[in-house]
Amino acid sequence: MVRCGVLIFSTDQSIQPADLAKAVEARGLDSLFLPEHTHMPLASKSPFMEGEIPEFYKRTHDPFVALAACAAVTERITLATGICLVTQRDPITLAKEIASLDVISNGRVLLGIGAGWNQVELEHHGVKYADRWRVLKERIEAMKTIWTEEEPSFDGEFVKFDPMWSYPKPVQHGGPKIWIGANSKWVPDRVADYADGWMPIRGRPGGGSIEMLRDACEKRGRNFDDITLAQFMAPLDEKEVNDAVGEGYSEMIFALPSEGKDTVLSKLDEIAAFAEKLR
Repeated sequence: MVRCGVLIFSTDQSIQPADLAKAVEARGLDSLFLPEHTHMPLASKSPFMEGEIPEFYKRTHDPFVALAACAAVTERITLATGICLVTQRDPITLAKEIASLDVISNGRVLLGIGAGWNQVELEHHGVKYADRWRVLKERIEAMKTIWTEEEPSFDGEFVKFDPMWSYPKPVQHGGPKIWIGANSKWVPDRVADYADGWMPIRGRPGGGSIEMLRDACEKRGRNFDDITLAQFMAPLDEKEVNDAVGEGYSEMIFALPSEGKDTVLSKLDEIAAFAEKLR
């Protein structure tokens, strides 16, 4: 069965995240994904859009604060980042934030991750654009160490810490599942190396493919069937979704507008009705 969720740029001008989470759960959908940008430098230029950066990119809530509010008013839905810019966060602090949210939500956290497209934004966090994927991998490895060891330590190129205590540990064994949200030809190997799922954005070029992911899993000794395939910004088109399911996708994540309550709930009703056809 296909799992269906939604994503929204949750901001100070859009529907309250807790109100949305309750509505998502009430309509029988499976997940809620929130993206993030810590800030948007005035010098920002995107390779994925023409003209000015949309207003909602400048105003996103911190996703973990928003998802904690969502956890308090729901019992079932997956609470996910789509995506968390791990390259812009301290891994010791982020490990605790994620573990705390996983405990508070009774194990419902999913961590969608990416390295970021905004070079200036990354540089404001002290990360070189060319290093972003190496930084991301090392921070993920460090967080997994914190989540799984009682007295973790880490000695990497970008992350170093002596033996320490860090609690709580996540409810989910080994920590929440990690999905990479990116499309490039290098992503399949990254997924096979240190992730549990792949979440490419529908329609965005990049060069990555499912066959490349199969090959990467074989080379790294991973079972391809253990990898979840999720389509981010999935279409409300039954044939396209069925074709994607035939290719191996098991999760569809539909986009909601970053708007007020009435507009968002109207679109959510449309998505819920469409999702019901897929069950």
